[in-house]
Amino acid sequence: MSPKQLTGKKVKRLTIYIGESDKWRGKALHAALLETLRTQGMAGATVTRGLSGFGAHSVIHTANILTLSMDLPIIIQVVDTKEKINAVLKIIAPMVGEGLITLDDVEVVKYTHRYLNPLPADKHVAEVMTRKVIALTDTMSVAEAWETMLKHLLKALPVLNQNGEVVGILTDEDLLERAGLEQRLSIAERLERSMLQAEFTALQESPLKVADVMTSPAITVYENEPLGVAAARMAEHGIKRLPVLDEKGKLVGVLSRVDVLKQVVTKEAKKRAAKAPTGAARTLGDVLIPEVPTVAEDAPLAEVIARFLEAGTRRLIVVNEAGHPLGLISDADAVTSAQPASQRGVIQALRGGKTIPDEKITASQIMSRQVLSASPDMSLTEATHLLLAQKRKWMVVVDAHGKAIGLVDRQALFKTIMHQS
Repeated sequence: MSPKQLTGKKVKRLTIYIGESDKWRGKALHAALLETLRTQGMAGATVTRGLSGFGAHSVIHTANILTLSMDLPIIIQVVDTKEKINAVLKIIAPMVGEGLITLDDVEVVKYTHRYLNPLPADKHVAEVMTRKVIALTDTMSVAEAWETMLKHLLKALPVLNQNGEVVGILTDEDLLERAGLEQRLSIAERLERSMLQAEFTALQESPLKVADVMTSPAITVYENEPLGVAAARMAEHGIKRLPVLDEKGKLVGVLSRVDVLKQVVTKEAKKRAAKAPTGAARTLGDVLIPEVPTVAEDAPLAEVIARFLEAGTRRLIVVNEAGHPLGLISDADAVTSAQPASQRGVIQALRGGKTIPDEKITASQIMSRQVLSASPDMSLTEATHLLLAQKRKWMVVVDAHGKAIGLVDRQALFKTIMHQS
């Protein structure tokens, strides 16, 4: 049973109490039981040797140096699914001639193999973070903030008060929801300046300041905290970036999801993955997202927009009749492929507007043909390296016939590292 299949599930714990001197066919019983459990494919088993105890005969056995016993209590524990526990019980129960077997319900909070944990969790955040930080002030106008985001192409920026303390985070989503911005940064950066000017003028006339629209309080991390703690905090709150503070509470860097993922593709991480025993290394097939948001290559723009809204995503995979991926369409592609006069209408349609511009273009004309694909057998370390090297956010998983069977993105890889998939 893989860690993914057990984590977060309610399963069974089998506990076997025997004596150290118990035998099975001339072999120590605990060793025979352990071997049987292994051959039956159980997720794992632990044998514990007790310091002292007594059983049905009320004879006390102890490991005290003066009364050393050769029949100390032995406890064997196994955690797995109800079905597998029930099946293995039929085999091992006859082996326990004298002892005790119990069964109880447990919930697996975390289960991982040491080779499946490539994140160097004990590193300090300061060793990994990005030190060059662009920050906003809480008194800055929303127009100035948006201009700063566009200039540096950053979707989220920490916000400082007059004392230099981090008091919030401003994202392009905050500006969309609370300041009347019409499109996200990934779309805006591809539009002509003239297209953005009217919106920028409206923002300039707004009385809103950054403090009025930012997300507050900010979730932060200290530079001397372990990377594992920081990554867990990011996963818990579903955020991509953490402002990093020094011991005085001053901003000294930013830890991004990409910063964390880069630690998985180091030489050390690859060596650990290479040493993994058969079946231990996890692959794309273990973590892929089976719901593939696809659109037919001949679909008109109106259908492409409808598919975006239906799938609740910002990217679509263009496929042919056989289901083979041909290209990728982002919402920004859909906007910029339209005529300039229609682009604002496409932006509004993507946000749920009812009117869709009548543009005579199809998915195959809009898409980018640079599709990053891989087989489900690719290791997660290799997949992470490929995504980062090619600066991609998505990877299409295809079967032996080249048909799209799933997707893997940075978020899925990040959650896997944190054992939350």
